[in-house]
Amino acid sequence: MTPSAQRVLSVVNQHALALLGQRIREGRLSRSMTTAELAVRTGLSRSLVQRIERGEPGCAIGAVFEAAVVCGVALFEPDAPALERSLARQTEKMALLPKSVRPTREAVDDNF
Repeated sequence: MTPSAQRVLSVVNQHALALLGQRIREGRLSRSMTTAELAVRTGLSRSLVQRIERGEPGCAIGAVFEAAVVCGVALFEPDAPALERSLARQTEKMALLPKSVRPTREAVDDNF
């Protein structure tokens, strides 16, 4: 049994994977590309492209994002400069957070 078959996914996660897969398929079809053509353009196998479009959870996120970009599916920002600005802002925020978090030694009293 594969590790992804053993993992239980939330319904929200399953729906998000299916939605992204369908959007990638829609983008591919609207550009009149076959799965084989998308595979060549992304450097992925045809079977992996098909798995991505089915929304299977075991696909590498980099492969999914590459297929989405080639098909014109907006992931975070509509263009590269906006994405770079968002990444820079997020990097600044991350610099303000601690590098690591240690578990608390005492129980937190949430009973107000």
